[in-house]
Amino acid sequence: MTYSSPALIQVALDAPLDRLFDYLAPEATAADIGRRVRVPFGRREQIGVIVGLASATTVPQEQLRTAIAVDRNLPALPADILALARFAAGYYQHPLGPVLLSLLPPALKRAAFRAPPPAAYALTEAGHARAAALPARATAQLRLAERLIDGPVAAESLADLRTALLAWLKQGLACAAELPRPGQPADLPPTLTADQAAVLAAMTGHSGGFTAWLLHGVTGSGKTEVYLRLIEGTLNRGGQVLVLLPEIHLTPQMVERFGRRFPGRRLVSLHSGLNDGERLAGWLDGLTGRADIVLGTRLAVFAPLPRLGLIIVDEEHDASYKQMEGLRYHARDVAVWRARAADIPLLLGSATPALESWANAKRDRYRLLSLPERAHAEAELPQVRLIDSRTDKPKQGITEAMRQALADNLARGEQSLVFINRRGFAPVLYCRACGHVSQCPRCAAHQVVHRHRGGYQLRCHHCGLAARPPEACPTCGSLDLQPAGQGTQKVEDTLAELFPDARVLRVDRDTTARRGAFAAMREAIANREIDILVGTQIVAKGHDFPMLTLVGVIGADQALMSTDFRASERLFAQLMQVGGRAGRAAHSGRVLIQTEYPHHPLYAALVAHDYPAFAERTLKERRQAEFPPWSYQALLRCDARSMAEAMAFLETACTLGQDLADGVLLYDPVPALMPRVANRERAQLLVQSASRARLQRFLTPWIGRLREQKTASLRWSIDVDPLDW
Repeated sequence: MTYSSPALIQVALDAPLDRLFDYLAPEATAADIGRRVRVPFGRREQIGVIVGLASATTVPQEQLRTAIAVDRNLPALPADILALARFAAGYYQHPLGPVLLSLLPPALKRAAFRAPPPAAYALTEAGHARAAALPARATAQLRLAERLIDGPVAAESLADLRTALLAWLKQGLACAAELPRPGQPADLPPTLTADQAAVLAAMTGHSGGFTAWLLHGVTGSGKTEVYLRLIEGTLNRGGQVLVLLPEIHLTPQMVERFGRRFPGRRLVSLHSGLNDGERLAGWLDGLTGRADIVLGTRLAVFAPLPRLGLIIVDEEHDASYKQMEGLRYHARDVAVWRARAADIPLLLGSATPALESWANAKRDRYRLLSLPERAHAEAELPQVRLIDSRTDKPKQGITEAMRQALADNLARGEQSLVFINRRGFAPVLYCRACGHVSQCPRCAAHQVVHRHRGGYQLRCHHCGLAARPPEACPTCGSLDLQPAGQGTQKVEDTLAELFPDARVLRVDRDTTARRGAFAAMREAIANREIDILVGTQIVAKGHDFPMLTLVGVIGADQALMSTDFRASERLFAQLMQVGGRAGRAAHSGRVLIQTEYPHHPLYAALVAHDYPAFAERTLKERRQAEFPPWSYQALLRCDARSMAEAMAFLETACTLGQDLADGVLLYDPVPALMPRVANRERAQLLVQSASRARLQRFLTPWIGRLREQKTASLRWSIDVDPLDW
C-alpha cells in the first residue's frame, strides 16, 4: 500500500540494504537533491545523501520520521556524480547508499552542519585576484581562510573545532610549499618528437566529443609530455582535467612536474595518503570548480568536477586501479563510462596495456596511438639479457654474471637497481632436519622472516600476525632453523657484503611506510647519493633516474608457475616497467634477468621489447580457454567459520541461480586459492558469460535472492570483473 505525503525525500544511507529510505522534510525542494542530510536511523543518527523527492511512500504515515537537518552550506553533489554513482552501484552490484557515501571525503560523513556564513565574509573574485599577487605562503593562508569560511567545519564542540582548524592549517602550509613564487616562469615545453607530434595531431584533429584513445608508448617515450600538451589545450578552453595514477608514490613527482608546467593553475591531489582535512580541501576545490587539475589515485575517479574536459589514466594496465573491498570497482573502467557520459575525450596510457584494452583497440572500440621510440635523442631501449641460473648458480640469490655487472656499474659511477618483488628477509623459516616451514596459525600461508630490531621476526603478510621465531623446530625439536630464500632485506645485506663501499638503499613497503620517506629516497637517488637500489614494484614504474643504467631481476620465475591466468600478463608488464628504468637519458641501459627458463616465450618477447607479439599470443591463448577479454566474469566470494558452512552457502547460491542462467555458466563452488585468512575459511563461485549484458541481467535478480538468505556468521560479496582469485 502507498501513502501520499507532500514533503518526502528519498535518502541514500550507508546501510547494507539495497534500498532508499523515505523521510519527511517539509522545506525540501528539488535544489536539495545531492545534498547531505542528517536523519534518525534506528537509535542513532546517520549522514545520508538526498537522491530524490517523492509524493508517495509505502511507509505508513505514523512510522515516517522527519529529517533532522539538510546541509545547504555546501553545493549539492551534481547530477553527473549521482549518475556515476548509480552506474557504479548497478554494474558492480553494490547498494547505492554505501556507494554514494564512499564518494564523500571522510570528514563529510561525520561532520555536523553549520548555519550558512554571512555573505560579507565570502571571498570575492577580486579577492582571488589580489591573492595571486601575494607571496606563496600568504596565498596559501588566504585560501585556507576562504575554505574555513566557505566550507563545513566538524565542530560540535570546541575540541572538534580545534582539530578541524589544525587540519586546515596543515593543508594550507602544504599548499604553500607547492605554489609557484610570483614571477616564477613555467617550464618550457621540450621539442616534440615526430611520434609525439603525430599522436597530438591525431587527438587534437578529432572532431570532439567522446573518444577513448589508447596510447601505447614504450618506457621513456614521452607519454607524460603528450599528457601535458593535451592538458594545456583543455585548460585554455576553460576545462578541468582529471589525471589518474596507479600509486600514491607517483603523485609527488607528478604534482611537482605539473606545477612547474602550469604555474598559477590550481592543482589538487586526491589519494588515501592524505589526512581528512587535506582530502576535504581538495575535494571541495574540485566540487566548486576552483581546481584546474586533479591528480589522484583510483578514488579520484569519482571527484566532482563541474568543468571536466579531459580524463587521463596513466599506466592504465595497473591492477592498483581495482578496488578490492566494499565497492569493487575498476577506476579505469569507471573513467571510460564517465568520459562517455560527459562526452569528453579519454586517454589511456601504458607501455604494456591491459589485454582488455588492447583487444578493445583491435576491435576499434578504442583508437590506438603509438610511441615506439624513446623521446630523449640519445636514449635507446635497454638491452635485455637472460642469465641461465641453472648453469650460473646464484650465491645468496646473486649469480656471478649479476655480481660482475653490478661491480662494473659501480666502477663507472653509475647507479643500479636490483629488483625482487618480495619484501622481508626470507619467505620462510626452514628446518633443515625435517623440512618444516614457518606457517601462520591463522592463515593458509607461510610466515615471512623479517629482520627486526637486531634479530628476526615472523610476520604473516595476509593477517598481520607477528611473532618471535621459535628456538627449536615445532615438529622435530631440531635447533637447525634457517631462513630460506631471499627477500629485499636479505638481498640488501648480500649487496652490502659484496660491495662494502657501495651506498645501498632498500625501497619497499616497510621502508616507505612513514609519510615523506619515499620522497626523501627519490631525492637521494636523483642527487646520486645512492649506488645500488634494492626494491619491489614500488620502484618499477614512473620514475626517471638519469644515472640508473643497470637493472637486475631476481625471482621472476615464480610467476610462471602461478595458476592465475593473468600471472604472465602481470609479469610481462612488471618486467617491462622495471626494465624501463634503465638508460632513460644519455647513458645506455642494460637489464639482466636471472631465470631457469631462458627459452620461455615471455622472456623472448621481453628481449625483443615486443609487447604486440606477447599480447597477440596471450590473447590467442585466452580465446581458446574462453577467458577474459573473450568472456565476462563475476566471482561470488564468501568466508565463514568453517569451510563446510562456506561451501553450503555457495551450493545454495548455485541452486538459486539455475533458473536465471540464460547464457550464463555457473561453475562449481571451490575453496579460494588462499583458503584461510585470519581464521576465516574462504570459498568462491565463478559465474561467466560470453555476453556482458547477459551476465548483468543474471546478476541483479540472483543477488537479490542471495540477500534474502540468512547468513549471520557468514560474509559474502560479489566481484564483477575480478582480477584476483
